[in-house]
Amino acid sequence: MACNSCATGKDGQPKGCKNNGTCGTDSCNKLTVFDWLANMSLPNGQEPFQGVEVRFKNGRKQYYKNTENLTLSIGDIVATQAKSGHDVGMVTLTGELVRVQMKRKKIDIDDPENVLKIYRKASQKDIDIWSKSRDREEPMKVKARQFAIDLNLKMKISDIEFQGDGSKATFYYTAEERVDFRELIKVFAREFKTRIEMRQVGFRQEAARLGGIGSCGRELCCSTWLTDFRSVSTSAARYQQLSLNPLKLAGQCGKLKCCLNYELDAYLDALKAFPKSDAKLYTEKGTAICQKTDIFKGLLWYAYEGEWMNWHVITTEQANEIIAKNKRKEKVASLEEYAAEHIQDTKTEFENVVGQDSLTRFDSPKSKKKRKKNRNRNKNRNKTRNQKQNAKKN
Repeated sequence: MACNSCATGKDGQPKGCKNNGTCGTDSCNKLTVFDWLANMSLPNGQEPFQGVEVRFKNGRKQYYKNTENLTLSIGDIVATQAKSGHDVGMVTLTGELVRVQMKRKKIDIDDPENVLKIYRKASQKDIDIWSKSRDREEPMKVKARQFAIDLNLKMKISDIEFQGDGSKATFYYTAEERVDFRELIKVFAREFKTRIEMRQVGFRQEAARLGGIGSCGRELCCSTWLTDFRSVSTSAARYQQLSLNPLKLAGQCGKLKCCLNYELDAYLDALKAFPKSDAKLYTEKGTAICQKTDIFKGLLWYAYEGEWMNWHVITTEQANEIIAKNKRKEKVASLEEYAAEHIQDTKTEFENVVGQDSLTRFDSPKSKKKRKKNRNRNKNRNKTRNQKQNAKKN
């Protein structure tokens, strides 16, 4: 995710817009939304929607009402209403798409408690106070963690966010159990000289706020586009025939990866055509039990009881056909007559033509002249060594 100003430049080096998270086009920020209704004109007589989406630190977004009818566009820094004082954020979405987003999240624009007002476009003084407050967050986080450790509190302070006017600091923390942090708030207020708010977040929300790179090599889904965190169970891994290894299935939040749910519906639809794995096939040769399934190819591997090393591969249609005959108390002769059509050819489909297995394929080859010189040098050394040894013996 990057805009034109921070794309790669000469020799593949990144340019970097150096806006420090306040991209003017909002194309390299967290949880950005493409305004696909921006070029559409409103019908005659219809007033533009007053709702505006404003983004704060680490992807936190809220919806505000543009009561002053300000001319706002994506990337503008605005001063917004807060419970006490004002906050400073960046406009990320305007127009009719905000109406769609608010309807999807069931937010009423006329609700004064959930939808506050936009005061004005931020002045230079507002931005300076906001920047100074942001610079205080990292050293405060280090001290806050040390205070929590000194008080023996089983909690982790993951992030600190200052209000735009610098009058309040919100401490985001994670904890597995209930924590009594009344004494900790007194220490924070005495040390940092500001109003303190403690807000507990889940482990998934913590990973979304902090961001990072997943095992796939891309940015975390929760910090770039994913907003709703659905529950993920180990049955999703079982349906997709993944090994139940917690180190591989867990994300940076310590929970099961959200991406396990992405293709789950496709697997469930494909598994509808498969017979149950515990269904036995009764043949005249013996009873066969399922050993393995291939969902993509629609194949199943069966083995007779007592002959576990010999597997026979058949299709889902053939397995369902045999099961239907077994329900009618009919037996097929054997699985071999079905499996003969699916004997796999073990011939290799590729050959190593570029020497990929050679460890020295990138080394420069030694010239023949150097090899001859080295041989002659070694011969002369051996001759002199033998002559010295003979002289000592004599």
